[in-house]
Amino acid sequence: MNKSTLIIPLLVVAIVAALSAIFIVDERQKALVLRFGRVVAVQEQPGLAFKLPVIDEVVRYDDRILSLEVGPLEVTPEDDRRLVVDAFARYRITDLRQFREAVGASGIPGAENRLDKIMRAQTREVLGSVSSNDILSSDRAALMLRIRNGAISEASGFGIEVIDVRLKRTDLPQANLEATFARMRAEREREAADEIARGEEAAQRVRAQADRTEVELVSEAEREAEIIRGEADAERNRIFAEAYGRDPEFFDFYRSLTAYARSMQQGNSSLVLSPDSEFFNYLKSSTGVSASR
Repeated sequence: MNKSTLIIPLLVVAIVAALSAIFIVDERQKALVLRFGRVVAVQEQPGLAFKLPVIDEVVRYDDRILSLEVGPLEVTPEDDRRLVVDAFARYRITDLRQFREAVGASGIPGAENRLDKIMRAQTREVLGSVSSNDILSSDRAALMLRIRNGAISEASGFGIEVIDVRLKRTDLPQANLEATFARMRAEREREAADEIARGEEAAQRVRAQADRTEVELVSEAEREAEIIRGEADAERNRIFAEAYGRDPEFFDFYRSLTAYARSMQQGNSSLVLSPDSEFFNYLKSSTGVSASR
């Protein structure tokens, strides 16, 4: 057999073995070298690294800050006013060897599952020790810090550092929210009814005052009219009396003409009088002097 025929396959095998012994660690990652499932090396620096071909396995983990969304959970503060809380945590893997030993092959999903339980327990514990007003006030920053510190203590056991914890939403449960809205509507309706009642009361006072003013003005006007009318009648009577005193004959003539005008208007009842009645004295006279004189 030719030697070149043996050398070429050996070279190919050597090249393949050399290439399989080299792996690259991205700057956003960290890597573990496993040999039969046991950690034999930790590669935290980016660049080229080496392992035994075929035997060793490389497992990569994200070295960036990761986020974990904690789904809605109900908490009961000290005042028994239930709240629905949404939170999220930011964390990163700090100890790869410890992380692998704690979560095994489940990796980041398994770690997040455990971290989610820790976050829920810490959130309930911290928010359950204060009132709902504290949760909804500016004191929530201190509460988030307490939750983070508690999560740091528990998560450090599996190679994770909790960097930050935030409460995104703190609302009443839907049933409580509807009851609260109903109570708010009832309160607003009660206030509106009070305002309407006060408005009606004020309107009644204004109307009563206007009616009273109207009665007073009409009464005053009627009183002044009666006074003026009485003064006019008195003045008329005075003029008549003065005229009668100056010329009684003319006064009798004027009164007779007035009586004729009133008695002979259209639509008046018929008068049945004697022809020699004194009522027609001036009609019988051709000189305008009473016939009885």
